[in-house]
Amino acid sequence: SEDVLSKDAGECAICLEELQQGDTIARLPCLCIYHKGQVFLRMHIKFQRVAFIGCIDEWFEVNRSCPEHPSS
Repeated sequence: SEDVLSKDAGECAICLEELQQGDTIARLPCLCIYHKGQVFLRMHIKFQRVAFIGCIDEWFEVNRSCPEHPSS
């Protein structure tokens, strides 16, 4: 489900950025939370270009399980 974080919650296991109060998050059935729909900047050194990515959205394009609980 998607909601807004009510208090700071540490580091996102996908992007390693802080989960801060007011961030839009996805809360998985295992209760893990990740950034949802936010944009992060990632440099692609090999291609010398910048790409904008989402957090849990991009993860779910290739994985259908929680990054921290892959067997759940």
